[in-house]
Amino acid sequence: MISLIAALLISKGPTGAGIAREPVPKMSLSFTSQDSRLQSAFDRAIEGLKKNVRKMHGYDRPVLIEGAEYPGIWLECGPLEAAVYGVIDPEVAIDSHRIFFAQQREDGYLPCWIWFKQSGTGQIQMVVPIAATAFEVYQQVRDEEFLKQAYTACSRWDAWLVRYRNTRGTGLCEAFCEFDTGHDNSPRWAGLPHECPGADARVCAPVGGLPYVAPDLSATLYGGRVALAKMASQLGRKDEAREWTAKAEATRRALLALCFDPETSSFYDLDKDDKFVRIRGDAITRVVGEHVVDQPLFERIYARQIRNEKAFWTPYPLPSIAADDPKFVKPIPRNSWGGASQALTALRAPRWFEHYGKWSDLTTMMERWVEAIARADGFYQQMDPWTGEFTPAGANYSPAMLVLLDYVTRLRGVRFLEKEIEWNCLLPGQAASDFKLGKALLRHDGRKAELQLGGKTVATVEGPCRVVTDTSGKLLRIVGASPKTATVNVTNAGANPMQLMVESDAVKDLRWLSYKRVGQ
Repeated sequence: MISLIAALLISKGPTGAGIAREPVPKMSLSFTSQDSRLQSAFDRAIEGLKKNVRKMHGYDRPVLIEGAEYPGIWLECGPLEAAVYGVIDPEVAIDSHRIFFAQQREDGYLPCWIWFKQSGTGQIQMVVPIAATAFEVYQQVRDEEFLKQAYTACSRWDAWLVRYRNTRGTGLCEAFCEFDTGHDNSPRWAGLPHECPGADARVCAPVGGLPYVAPDLSATLYGGRVALAKMASQLGRKDEAREWTAKAEATRRALLALCFDPETSSFYDLDKDDKFVRIRGDAITRVVGEHVVDQPLFERIYARQIRNEKAFWTPYPLPSIAADDPKFVKPIPRNSWGGASQALTALRAPRWFEHYGKWSDLTTMMERWVEAIARADGFYQQMDPWTGEFTPAGANYSPAMLVLLDYVTRLRGVRFLEKEIEWNCLLPGQAASDFKLGKALLRHDGRKAELQLGGKTVATVEGPCRVVTDTSGKLLRIVGASPKTATVNVTNAGANPMQLMVESDAVKDLRWLSYKRVGQ
């Protein structure tokens, strides 16, 4: 998220002890809204997240835990959650990665989870690649020692996956048990083991159709290799970067060849008999989450499955099993990836909606989730995809709190990108609000938005859109992140006003328009 933070970090020992390191500077963040229910939910989310920052087994610095009923940090989600939390505390983002690196085994295995008193070894449990989130954190803090540590650890992890999770020689990543993919209580895993025999992630029980060649785990392998190529390039290791890029491309091609069904535009597990396990689940979004498919193929998958109101585009997107799949589990039980819309899926969604240019649909999804979270009495793991009612459970679930933080930011707030600032002016007609991050303030009076940088107004915007400027406030482009074509009036400080018709999902270059009059 934020990439303008810079600090010199000093390397530390394996448990976080050792040479003292300079603290990473924080950016102050505040959000105030005349919508009292949203304000209350936002304040409770920030406070709840801070309470979920705790010390875990084998590491002496605090990390962000899952919270609610989950007393620890999981490899599949903890690093991503911490990267999002980095907007509040970049130190926690760093340490929520280093805790895994510090406990990496000699053979390269990363613990699947770390609790207060122990670490887990019974599955791989990965979704968003830790290499990808580590590189995102590096872009936040610009610490080369952290980058080197992450590159070494993630390279060793890739080698472990190749050695132990490619038993069928496909070049892809195999699933041995239910918890490998984090799909608790999913029909995908009905009748199969929860974890590997003897809590050893190297061992696959000889039952059912196992091992599965898993499209989502293979996509994570691919995404990790893409990130490793970026790390290597950043470290000046050009030959290694090219090798990782080649490995990633080989993974991508094999994944499309073995796990994609063009007849249904879906990705499926391939069992030991080379037959598809035909259950349409959120593995589809995990594959596109790593940008495995090109734009034309994505459009096919998006129209046929994701944006299909009978499948994944329910009133509260995105269910963990397609709503029209016979395996959808009803009624919805607790902790079920058998159909419920999961906060973790929502937290991962911007990573691919924006990559493929689906800004307007992301806006719709974010509005629905913010509305549902704001009216709930706590922060829960999952909700009914038709009603938006959350399943009663532990109420301090970090992913749900992070969804609210991230979605409010992307709807009414400011994000610092590597060399740009993103201003989100997406909800005109709603309650007035102020979102302040560091030196940037986005003030929305319910009709128009005022963009301030260092106390000076750089532009005013009337109409739903996303505006991107450089770090000095110069207008660069405008994004049509509203579901309908919108009339947008932009007044740039020191220049003539502009009036633009901004189509849904359109991107307009403002650099050459900045000094044109209205109507020109």
